[in-house]
Amino acid sequence: MDALKLLTERYSEKKLSAPAPNKDQLAQIFQAALHAPDHGKLRPYRFVVIEEEKMTTFGGLLKSAVHELNLGEERLKKAENLAGRAPMVIGVVAKLDPTIKKVPEWEQLLCAGCATYAIQLAANALGFKNVWVSGPWLDGSDLRQAFQCDTSDKIIGFLMIGSAEDKLEREKKTLNLDGLVSSL
Repeated sequence: MDALKLLTERYSEKKLSAPAPNKDQLAQIFQAALHAPDHGKLRPYRFVVIEEEKMTTFGGLLKSAVHELNLGEERLKKAENLAGRAPMVIGVVAKLDPTIKKVPEWEQLLCAGCATYAIQLAANALGFKNVWVSGPWLDGSDLRQAFQCDTSDKIIGFLMIGSAEDKLEREKKTLNLDGLVSSL
């Protein structure tokens, strides 16, 4: 796939089904993540792959976060559905180290975000669709424990990955740049 086409036509897809990336494809996807911009070569991120029977566990962790954080009935329904929306979920943990003065936490967080975006693009390049999901449940204690988070770690999202259920061609859009680009 042409890189510029991939970048300008990327979109999130919420209706996902099997297949998901296999072991070799997943290795390629993670190689893309490791090539994200990384000041200091810190690799301030980790990835947690969730699939198959572990989706039930993942759903339970989300529901636990909803109850713990008192997020309400609507968020509970979303949590119950989220674990079944894709054949694979990749949890992304930003490994933030506030003691590194050369690379402040905000830059480490951006690096983890770039690695996450690289995963999305690599998955698209291999023919898979995906969506990046976040929300208040990312701070759930049981979820953080299951993802083996240290105190300074931040779960920044879940990448839901699979194949598009609807193979409809989407309209190609050129987005408006007004107000977003200026010159000095």
